[in-house]
Amino acid sequence: MTVFAVLRHAPTAWNEAGRLQGRCDPSLSQRGRAAANHWSLPDEAVGLRWLASPLHRAIETAECLLLTAVTEPALIEMAWGDWEGRTLSDLRAADPIGMREMEARGLDLTPPGGESPRSVQARLLPLLARLAAEGQPTGAVTHKGVLRALLALATGWDMLGKPPVALRPATLHLFELDPGGIPRLVRANLALGR
Repeated sequence: MTVFAVLRHAPTAWNEAGRLQGRCDPSLSQRGRAAANHWSLPDEAVGLRWLASPLHRAIETAECLLLTAVTEPALIEMAWGDWEGRTLSDLRAADPIGMREMEARGLDLTPPGGESPRSVQARLLPLLARLAAEGQPTGAVTHKGVLRALLALATGWDMLGKPPVALRPATLHLFELDPGGIPRLVRANLALGR
């Protein structure tokens, strides 16, 4: 089994406003940068090889943690298409029936011009298989959409209803990859201490 530790980037102004970011590329907010500058990795994540999404907020978070991370395209956030920059509450208010129907699709929810969580999983699987084949414990700085897709792969969650584990901010999530790259959740929400 190969260790795969994953954390979400520190907050941006869009996170603080509840906006869907997707492939938009804002930097960390002042509060987000200050928080990340005080984070430290739990013992389970020390000494890992590190990867990061190519989006600036993930790279900047890795830099705040003093990690030498190689950018990995498969870790980029889910594309929210026409919904990027909007809030879920605004989308639900603008089209309550359409949004209920869309959210009832779970893994197949696909925003106009965007991608589904199932598509995110499809893009993650070759990376996970490669990491498992290499057998080197690895960490990744990525995004909420990627983390949720990974959690669904690891637990069989269909993204309908509440997730089996709430993924809290400012935490690290520890997975193990089987020889084929299939993830298993070992421990969630390890604090990024000071």
